[in-house]
Amino acid sequence: MKKDNFLRGAFIATLCIILTKILGVLYVIPFYAIIGSKGSVIYGAAYNIYAIFLNLSTIGLPLAISKMVSEYNTLGYEYTKKRAYKLAGRIMIISSIITTILLLIFAPVLAKYIINFNDYSAIAPAFGADLIALGNARDGAYLIREIAFVIRISASAIFFVTLISMIRGYLQGMRYIQASSISQVIEQFVRVLVILIGSYLCMNVLKTSLGIVVGVAVFGATAGAISTYFYLRKKKKDLKEAYVPMKEEEKDFTTKYLLKKIVRYTIPLIIMELISTSFQLVDMFTVVTTLTNTAHYTLNDASVIMNIVTTLGTKLNVIVMAIASGMVVSLLPSLTSDYVKGDMMEVKHKINKGLQIILYITIPMSVGLSLLADPVWTIFYGKSFYGPKIFMVSIFVAVFGSIFTNVIVTLQSLSRYKAMYIGLFSGFLFNVIMNIPFMILFYHIGLPIYYGNLVATMIGYAITISVCLIDLKRFLGISYKDTIKHFLYILFACLCMTIVILGLGKVIPLSGYSRGMSIVITVFYALIGMIIYFGITYKTKTFETAIGKEAINDILRRKRNKEE
Repeated sequence: MKKDNFLRGAFIATLCIILTKILGVLYVIPFYAIIGSKGSVIYGAAYNIYAIFLNLSTIGLPLAISKMVSEYNTLGYEYTKKRAYKLAGRIMIISSIITTILLLIFAPVLAKYIINFNDYSAIAPAFGADLIALGNARDGAYLIREIAFVIRISASAIFFVTLISMIRGYLQGMRYIQASSISQVIEQFVRVLVILIGSYLCMNVLKTSLGIVVGVAVFGATAGAISTYFYLRKKKKDLKEAYVPMKEEEKDFTTKYLLKKIVRYTIPLIIMELISTSFQLVDMFTVVTTLTNTAHYTLNDASVIMNIVTTLGTKLNVIVMAIASGMVVSLLPSLTSDYVKGDMMEVKHKINKGLQIILYITIPMSVGLSLLADPVWTIFYGKSFYGPKIFMVSIFVAVFGSIFTNVIVTLQSLSRYKAMYIGLFSGFLFNVIMNIPFMILFYHIGLPIYYGNLVATMIGYAITISVCLIDLKRFLGISYKDTIKHFLYILFACLCMTIVILGLGKVIPLSGYSRGMSIVITVFYALIGMIIYFGITYKTKTFETAIGKEAINDILRRKRNKEE
């Protein structure tokens, strides 16, 4: 296998993550059509519980493995590199086994807690809006039994997902980004295939109970993980790493020392994940109350809005945020390696390059999706009164979230933990304190009240980003002059794109179509937007700045070689 440089790794990882996210969003349409409202409640309840327990079993360790492997590989400490990987791997395997056992034992308790939750509107975002009606229908015992069964099925995936997360972390640390990224596509493809084919056969051919239909669908995560494990294991064997004896200086790296290092690398990632999730939790605890008490929305409308803000809109936002996820996969090991070598010029170059790539891709994507909010929402969720209105603003949260993830991981790579914690807690505290006041302010100045919490979230992210970037400037003496210039050119290109699309929208309306026509309209305007944006950024050399001359020359060279 050939190692990937920073830009190539970032490009491959981003492309694969976007593909997996698109697959993850698209399968929902036919799947929910197969299982219906009651099935979606069972699936949503079980899968969200599984996701929480999966996070507990991995607790940020894959990225910690990536950083440690990159660090010791750069220093030439092959023996310690393998020890650190095995030690972190053992921790992950033990935690996955414990988590699996807990899920199997406490599945009925968790299911009962979900169904007996008094305020169904409060948990609608997590488990589907249909839970409100379903809860009132009180099929309690049936639902508890079915959800418990599906939770137990989902538990089978945790061990295998943990295994593949370990190997991915190792390959990423060794800068083999392509194999790690392709494995994500394989995992998602197999998962979606099992979900759709399995649920269809069970529902329409075998005529099984709804619990079994959803159980087979949830088993898709296990099937995807198992198939990916064999692919990744083969790729890791292809490295053909020979046994290397311990060097004299490696004798100081005791097991206790490595454990402390694993914990030190893992804790910041856990905190980042918790605070990122907490931004959504703030909305869950404040939106419904503020909408009903201040703007006098009905409980049903308030619940629908919260579901859009915290769940449905977020699922579309992840397509944009996949850019940051792909960048992180390549950035963490690459920055760690350069920092360990003391190559600060390269560190500063990659920090700016990472920001430029994220800005270059996420801003036009968000602007385009905002302009096409109505047809895009119709494609994925059908007609909605509130959906497009909220989504046209909430999509910009993805831009701030992408930069947020990038700068936090950058500080983590450089071990700037104090600044990272200050940035994280400052942004989060702002969001907690100002979420309700911003909603009230927007209501009194005549703007939709639900925009207030979205703006508060974006400002919260902006505070964290600012603290992190200021610290990087002080620590490295980094200049953001080129990135700011790059940002202004992007805004200009997006402004031109917006003017053309809105002008053309007077002739060919941007909204009011059926699902089929919405696809046509979305593709049509997306192509026009891409041509305008790329044309302007190519002329202003913004494209060249973001991607880099070396990457462009490499692409052209590969094309010429294929033609010859």
